[in-house]
Amino acid sequence: MSFFKPSMLLTLGVCLWVSTAYAEQKSPDRLTIDRITSSPALAGNSPQEVKFSPDGSRVTFLRPSKLDYKVLDLWEYNLADTTSRLLVAATSITGGAEKLSQVERARRERMRISSTGIVAYSWSKDGRKLLFPLGGDLYQYDLSSGKAHRLTESPAYETDSRFSPQGNYVSYILDHNIHLVDVAQGTARTLTTSPSPTIKNGSAEFIAMEELDRDTGYWWSEDEKYIAFIQFDEAPVEISQRYEVNRDDFKVLTERYPRAGTPNVTLKLGIMTIKTGKVVWVDLGNNEDIYLARVQWLPDNSGVFFQRLDREQKRLDLIFADVKSGQTRTVLTETSKYWINLQDNLKFIKDSSEFLWGSERSGYNHLYHYKIDGTLIGQLTAGDWVMTELLQVDEKAGEVYFSGFADTPLEHHLYRVSLVDPAATKPQRISKAGGWHKFVFPEKSTDYIDTYSDPKTPDQVSIRTSAGELVTWIDQNELAGDHPYFPYLDRHIEPEFGKFTGPGGEDLYYRMYKPADMEKGRKYPVIFSVYGGPHVQLVKRSWDKSFHQVLAQSGYIVFTLDNRGSYNRGVEFEGGLYRQMGKVEVEDQVAGAEFLRSFDFVDPDRIGIWGHSYGGYMTLMALFKAPDVFKVGVSGAPVTEWRFYDTAYTERYLGHPGANKDVYDKSSVFPYVKNLKGKLLLVHGMADDNVIFNNSSKLLDELQKNAIQFDFMAYPGQTHRIGSDKMRQRHFLTLIKNYFDEYL
Repeated sequence: MSFFKPSMLLTLGVCLWVSTAYAEQKSPDRLTIDRITSSPALAGNSPQEVKFSPDGSRVTFLRPSKLDYKVLDLWEYNLADTTSRLLVAATSITGGAEKLSQVERARRERMRISSTGIVAYSWSKDGRKLLFPLGGDLYQYDLSSGKAHRLTESPAYETDSRFSPQGNYVSYILDHNIHLVDVAQGTARTLTTSPSPTIKNGSAEFIAMEELDRDTGYWWSEDEKYIAFIQFDEAPVEISQRYEVNRDDFKVLTERYPRAGTPNVTLKLGIMTIKTGKVVWVDLGNNEDIYLARVQWLPDNSGVFFQRLDREQKRLDLIFADVKSGQTRTVLTETSKYWINLQDNLKFIKDSSEFLWGSERSGYNHLYHYKIDGTLIGQLTAGDWVMTELLQVDEKAGEVYFSGFADTPLEHHLYRVSLVDPAATKPQRISKAGGWHKFVFPEKSTDYIDTYSDPKTPDQVSIRTSAGELVTWIDQNELAGDHPYFPYLDRHIEPEFGKFTGPGGEDLYYRMYKPADMEKGRKYPVIFSVYGGPHVQLVKRSWDKSFHQVLAQSGYIVFTLDNRGSYNRGVEFEGGLYRQMGKVEVEDQVAGAEFLRSFDFVDPDRIGIWGHSYGGYMTLMALFKAPDVFKVGVSGAPVTEWRFYDTAYTERYLGHPGANKDVYDKSSVFPYVKNLKGKLLLVHGMADDNVIFNNSSKLLDELQKNAIQFDFMAYPGQTHRIGSDKMRQRHFLTLIKNYFDEYL
């Protein structure tokens, strides 16, 4: 006879489970891939897309749902009662997962939006209404009633929606034309029509979104009398076929993709009078092979400033266009021996009689002060460091606020400099805590929103004064007992930062995670986590991805190096890879491996490398060009042949393939494939419309043709950002870790 009854066994089992769970909560937990891909978000439900309301009485933001960190809801923080409250839960409207249209999915891919739910919103001028897209339609939330109601209902997706500047209209793009709704009357109107299927109005073309950081194609004048818009014609762009393999079907998509060396769209810039629909077309010059990088209205509504970039991207013209005639005059011109880095640092002041402008002409990005006709008044900032963003101008106090790296390339801070004293180019630092700050200013005030993190602090969001003093927390996000990361805090590994002199003579900065409680005399394997390409900085004192913690807690040294070509180090440092991609970056990463050999805890025979996109390309080049250094690599969605990639990105760094055949040949991975000695895992999404799958299929064939063994994983239906859902992300990260566990 058993002493225990079934009910007693159940009770004992529950008690054991509870006590074990309690013990695990109290003891340091090792971070796992399962946990970092589960809800709630490990770094806390930090606010995203934070904005001041027009009247400054509240701050709105998007926050991940506690049930699913990939779904965003709309929240507010009320400054009067200092409380946060949920305004709209996305699932309360959609009821569950959204089914995105092909156009919307492509748009989000271009904008790097990986979340679902409410992913964007805008304020009305009176600060009483919020507009947001959801499930393919537009909704308006009224603060007075506390309710959201649908503004549009159509089978197609409305995109790029916003309130007009005075709040009288809601505008959006539907079927690549501009539409608007009169808010008071509720009537809809189509502003533009396309004379042919290849001509599109008000949208941002593929290249603008993917490579120029311009995700719109229309702009309201402040008085709501006019809309400036881009009309582009895709007819010249090469028609190509792209294969998309999904779980249950196979598609051959015919689309126009501008490969390097082939024609781009042709562009027109129009200014439409809203009342009459009449369009004045702006004279863009005789050369049609250009990029329209930016368009911005003057505050007095007299016209627009637009930025015209030549195809080679070495010349940028800032041009004024008159609102009534469309006539133009060039205000200033920027040139570069490498390429022009586009930016959004243009701000009009003094009732549109002057403006501030960002330029890299000194070798580092800095602020300059101009009269409206292009006459230089003076340079506001100077030095061997980079100014990143012009944030606010206090004309009454004669002060300019901006962000940048005046102290160190590893920390991003807020600074202030005089607008009126030409000798005062040394900025005053305002942000206090060392680490990485991001800033949002209201339309006029100098109190600002500060999103801050460092290697031991996930994002904290606060409102601060112009002196950097705390006004209030929007989300302090403390790593306390109820924080999702708290059970793992005792095992948290804080990375080390340092620098050494690289092969080119420049300082190369690195970040290194080391396993905790390292044993004396033991040598540890190293994983290089790499990107290496332009316009990206990885080494910074900020909260980092949890996967690096998982690897370090599993016994790996995780090493990241910002090689020549990385961002925020000035023109010459970035220009090192000009027309020689895959050369100086690999040289610097090899120098990083040699630097690591100086540490007695590093095993020089067990060095691996992993990266995605450009990092995937870098992984291949490191394995192929330095096979005695890097023994194991995981290459995600790599470019293997730059002739497959788009015009604007590729030609910016390598030139036109017709005139630079040797440059393209040397920058391809294929001349070096036969050098592979170590283990390679190649990974690619089978619906990737950015780095198309042909990059991997060509490499697969080349490796097979040479009887070179490797491993391969394909993800059906996944785009460039593999891991569109939590389980696939879990599979992807586990795949990477298992590969290093087995072979490193």
